[in-house]
Amino acid sequence: MNVKSIAGQLGERRSRPDHRLAAHRSVSDFVALTKPRVMMLALFTALVGLSCAPVRLDSLTTVMAVLAIAAGAGAAGVLNMWYDADIDAIMSRTAMRPIPRGKVSRFEALVLGLLLGGFSVVALALATNLIAAALLTGTILFYVVVYTAWLKRSTRQNIVIGGAAGALPPVIGWAAATGDIGLEPLALFLIIFLWTPPHFWALALNRTEDYARAGVPMLPVVAGRTVTTRQILIYSGLLALASELPWLIGFAGTMYGAIASIGGAIFVLLAARLNRSVEADRRTAQRLFVFSIAHLFVLFAALLIDHRGEPSSFMRASQDGIVNFSEV
Repeated sequence: MNVKSIAGQLGERRSRPDHRLAAHRSVSDFVALTKPRVMMLALFTALVGLSCAPVRLDSLTTVMAVLAIAAGAGAAGVLNMWYDADIDAIMSRTAMRPIPRGKVSRFEALVLGLLLGGFSVVALALATNLIAAALLTGTILFYVVVYTAWLKRSTRQNIVIGGAAGALPPVIGWAAATGDIGLEPLALFLIIFLWTPPHFWALALNRTEDYARAGVPMLPVVAGRTVTTRQILIYSGLLALASELPWLIGFAGTMYGAIASIGGAIFVLLAARLNRSVEADRRTAQRLFVFSIAHLFVLFAALLIDHRGEPSSFMRASQDGIVNFSEV
């Protein structure tokens, strides 16, 4: 596959005229561009990182940080839809998005995405600190440039590598509160990073024709169902193990550990059933996809409830001089 330079593609997309101008724009069309459901999940995990950090922000700063992170997640979604408008029009799952329907022009989406992105970074820097703002900047750029413009159309590992962008919100939330990055938010990053491939591949199994028609090399398209379900099972096992990390490092208590164990076991069981299922069985993949969303939400909700707002045992050890990262 001949791949143009990212800069060349970006320039080409900006120069293309939009022939289908939106006759009846509405606020809901622009809101849809931000991928609200994806944004809410990113915002929730960021809020968990922010709330579980050992430093407490005042109410106004917390609200400003949450709004800035939400705007950043929305900007990434808008710019993703701006860039992917051509393949969105081909795929049945995305054909009803605002740009393919002609409700919003590509230029309008580009402007909105850039404005939201710029606002989010500046607002987070002013409300909290430069480290959190830099992480938010990197997340938006990684999702738009590395994943959307490069990996998504060039490699079957697109979701694996690109999943790093979706795994960063809790790290951003933690950094917004502390001005630093600790082991605790990195454990949360790993959980979401390992959760992303089985989540999206379960969806892709029932959308193989869609992705193939759009020329997107998702794993089920280029490697087939057998390889995909095996990879889902492997990542599900790794996710179950990684989900216990917050409990192992003392960042969460027994309740979280129990919920992580039960949820992880169910996740692996569903993945094993999918691995044994026949190609005509679409319900098993759909069942795993739906459960994966609930599992991540319950996992982070349990962490939020179980965490008492006290520094983790690992952080206490660091503060007492037992662990000193500057000497490692």
